[in-house]
Amino acid sequence: MHTEVNPESPFGGPSVPKRRAAGLLGRESELDTITGLFRAALTGRATSAVVVGEFGMGKSSVLTRSGELAKAAGFTVALATASRLETHLSGGVGRQLIEGLTHAPAEPGSPRPRAPHATESLPDRRPRNEQEQTEALDAFFHTVRHAAEQGPVFLGIDNIHLADPWSMRCLAYIRHRVENLPVMVVLTSLIGHLQTGEVALLEMSGCTPATIRLRGLGTRHVAEFLSVSLGRFAEECREVTGGNPYLLAALRRRLVPGMDLDTAGSAMIGEVLRVRMHEYTAAPKMLEAVAILGEDASFDLLAQLAGVDEITALEAIDTMVRVHLLTNSHQPALTYRFVRNSVLADMPLTTRAVTQSRAARLLHEAGAAPERVGAHLLEATAIRIPWAVNVLRLAARHSVVRGDPELSVRFLVRALEERLSERKRMAILLQLAHAEFHCDPDSAPARVREAVDHIDDRETAAFVATAMILSLCCGPDARLAINSAGQFAARLDAGGPDAVWPLLCMTYLAEAGSRLGPPPDFRDFEQQWAPLNDPAAQQSRSGLLALDTVRNGSSSANAVRHFGEALSGEQPELFEQPYFFTLATAVLADESALTDKLCQVLDTKRLPWDFHVPKGALATLARGIALQGGGDLVRASVHYESLVRQFDERGATSQCPIAVLCVARLIETSVDLGRFDVANALLDKIDFGATQALFTHNYLLYARGRLRAATGEPELGYEDLRGCGRRLEHHGMRFPGFAPWRAHAARTALALGRTDAAARLAEEDLEAAERWGAPRILGGALTTAGLARDDNEEAERLLTKAVDVLGGSTAKLALAEALTELGALQARHGQGEKAIATLREAAQSSRHCGARPLARRAAEALRDARASMATAKDNEHGLTKQEYRVAVMASQGLTNREIAEALHLTRRTVELHLSGAYRKLGITGRTELSTALGRSQRVDGD
Repeated sequence: MHTEVNPESPFGGPSVPKRRAAGLLGRESELDTITGLFRAALTGRATSAVVVGEFGMGKSSVLTRSGELAKAAGFTVALATASRLETHLSGGVGRQLIEGLTHAPAEPGSPRPRAPHATESLPDRRPRNEQEQTEALDAFFHTVRHAAEQGPVFLGIDNIHLADPWSMRCLAYIRHRVENLPVMVVLTSLIGHLQTGEVALLEMSGCTPATIRLRGLGTRHVAEFLSVSLGRFAEECREVTGGNPYLLAALRRRLVPGMDLDTAGSAMIGEVLRVRMHEYTAAPKMLEAVAILGEDASFDLLAQLAGVDEITALEAIDTMVRVHLLTNSHQPALTYRFVRNSVLADMPLTTRAVTQSRAARLLHEAGAAPERVGAHLLEATAIRIPWAVNVLRLAARHSVVRGDPELSVRFLVRALEERLSERKRMAILLQLAHAEFHCDPDSAPARVREAVDHIDDRETAAFVATAMILSLCCGPDARLAINSAGQFAARLDAGGPDAVWPLLCMTYLAEAGSRLGPPPDFRDFEQQWAPLNDPAAQQSRSGLLALDTVRNGSSSANAVRHFGEALSGEQPELFEQPYFFTLATAVLADESALTDKLCQVLDTKRLPWDFHVPKGALATLARGIALQGGGDLVRASVHYESLVRQFDERGATSQCPIAVLCVARLIETSVDLGRFDVANALLDKIDFGATQALFTHNYLLYARGRLRAATGEPELGYEDLRGCGRRLEHHGMRFPGFAPWRAHAARTALALGRTDAAARLAEEDLEAAERWGAPRILGGALTTAGLARDDNEEAERLLTKAVDVLGGSTAKLALAEALTELGALQARHGQGEKAIATLREAAQSSRHCGARPLARRAAEALRDARASMATAKDNEHGLTKQEYRVAVMASQGLTNREIAEALHLTRRTVELHLSGAYRKLGITGRTELSTALGRSQRVDGD
């Protein structure tokens, strides 16, 4: 090393080096701090520094390098290292220092005399009396002073926290006695190490030492240390090790291209930590417990897994936090991932597997999520854990829901390692086929064939395959389930109809619900039921007969009867099938007793078959549909909103048919409530492309059409409603109550001035409703027909009939709509008193339902009716103001379109006002208006 003579140095020695050779990587700042203290010592004033850091952070290297720099600066350097194995040897560290001082080479030309009796006077045991203590301490001090009188002295003690008590006392003894001597003391200590001896660190280092905290190397130095490129990999290496040089060195020995740093560790590091923690009660066991539990570590679980009481566990945690082995957080965790992996690597495989299984059991008993329990079960390999199978299957199910099929595959493969019955193995293989279908679609059929090979009980096999159909209900998943069911049915067919009918039933429903076109022919399918006498089979037959009646739209009474028979037994699977549920709830919304029975059947304690569907969701949705059908919009929306939140949390809003139906129902309800912003927000979260293959997409189209028609986009709304209708007709659906698209398409057509299209749609809707016969559906169709009729008397007759039909039903919203339209018609025809009574009831009923847009319309019509009554005396024939304005403009030669544009009315409304004026003036057409109005004015003038 290059040095220069400093003429100002009182000792004539070399000055502080101005340039260092390649030093310790990443410790330039710390070394600069230490060498910055040299000048004080060189001028005859004692100084000190304490270097602290975590295990492996490089304290010893910094001290060694500091000694080299001190020697180059002219110091006599004496270094000592404390060791846990020599802590009991009295004076061990002190002897190392004395030997360093007395055997240090002298400067050329100036021999340094040895201090008399220095080493011999330091006892190899603790002095027994005060005189011996004083003599020993004085001897140590005289040795240091003698060396300092010859030149500056650098005393460095590594791991001072492990030094023997007598050596610590020696260092404390000389500190205030060398204040005016050129002595520099540098101590290194493990951060957070508890001082249990009689001498404190400050007593050895002085009152104001320079404290140097060693931290992890930065990314640039990590890259240089590992000889890797500066980039993401270097950042990850720093993250897993914290930049700790000792850990980095262990990582460097194992570093290979493409290695997984998440699992990188060193058994050697784990062994060193385990040994070092042995001096603390229960610390090794707690260290292993923290490593095993990982992110699931909590104080109570750690104590149980380590097998210690809570006080002992807390003391061990406190110790490991202070030495920075654990993070200082509410949830104990090892500071670096590399350390955790190292502790695990040090554990024998069997010990680790058994401990992981114990951790899994503790988590399971504490109610942890199946995925967290499953994560530990994955590590408990070669250990038989019978109770783990159901947990692993549930964890696999949740993983698929959260979009992680690879993890699901791992859980299921682990489950297959257990001793399983053929039935359970078959079920797991089918579940595995589904998970693999999302990762590698080509591998799924092989898993299904493997599952088929494990059939040893026909009834069980049919049940398992049926469960798969119920579980996989959307898009490609549904096709996988149907194809798998076909393979099972072919194997079970030899057992006769009783062995295969449940599977055939669910396959038929899955086929019908997944097709955009017509479903399979029910007659062909029904023939397979003829020989069956099993009550459950007959129950399913009734359900399918109800479904066929619904599709044909032939008889509400027959459909309700069949549904009632289907609900008479204990077979909830039929009603959990999405296609069946969607249509059944639409029919049973008007049957309160059967709705209650349906909800009892659906509201089971077990999880639904479909992993997208939260527990209890089907019953909640069924109740919401019934409330909506009865006009209780606010309560219905509360049911729907709670479900949509749960579907959103599962990420299933666009994938699951039940979720799509729920969203569509909430959109429709929000339109009736006037919450258009809510409805639009719901539409924004739906991926229409993801729902194209679902039957419930039809209801979504219908709901969007209603929203668009209500928010100033009638043309787009009309196209959506017509699109829904085309799809339903293509599907063979003639039931008018599933999505009453014709009624709303007809009303939208009237708003667009397409009276012919409106009349045709209204007539078709009325025919379908009369054939079906349910009051709510028939009343709604009668209301639409009344709006679309040109004949005022016929329109009033139809609307009056609608009110009569709906008055005896639970359909309060449909009744409010019919009353509003009837009252408005009565007001236009000059039936003021009747209109006021009708509209007053309409407004009250609308408000009760929560239908704000309808309530506003009824209230406005009521005000107009009252105003018309007040002004009816202004002319002989009782024309309303609006009728009079329209009639005057028509008499002046304006067309209906021009009048509509001028008064901001629809052409249909203009036509209705003119019809009312003709009737009141006693004329038959436009050509007589001028004369009739003139006659009326002359009579008024007279």
